[in-house]
Amino acid sequence: MAPDNKILLIVDDDTDDRTLFIEAVKEIDDTVDCISANNGQEALELLHESDRLPDIIILDLRMPRYGGKKCLFEIKHNSRLAHIPVIIYTTSKNVEESNELREMGASHFMTKPSNADEIYYMASFILGERWNPTHL
Repeated sequence: MAPDNKILLIVDDDTDDRTLFIEAVKEIDDTVDCISANNGQEALELLHESDRLPDIIILDLRMPRYGGKKCLFEIKHNSRLAHIPVIIYTTSKNVEESNELREMGASHFMTKPSNADEIYYMASFILGERWNPTHL
């Protein structure tokens, strides 16, 4: 990893979804370093062991064993990690749940893309935004 490159962490138990998202990110900006985890527990271990934290975390909500909501809670209650923007992406379209996740500290709530064009659009949006956790 180059020291000045943006780092993106994608946490998703679906290998294909992770791979497609990383491919879309690399197509948009090949200087972004992508790292991934299979579940929330693995993501937290990676974050705690890492010297250099990601600039953005993409977090699937529905994962077995250690889901996104629990992982988000742990991230936002850790002083070393709380500043990192976390974007929840899921198959859920539940407005109340999205509001709850915002209150927990999520920067954004996105419906999981169903095709390559939507994945590319989502990656473009995420990479194009200026994520400032202080205004949330």
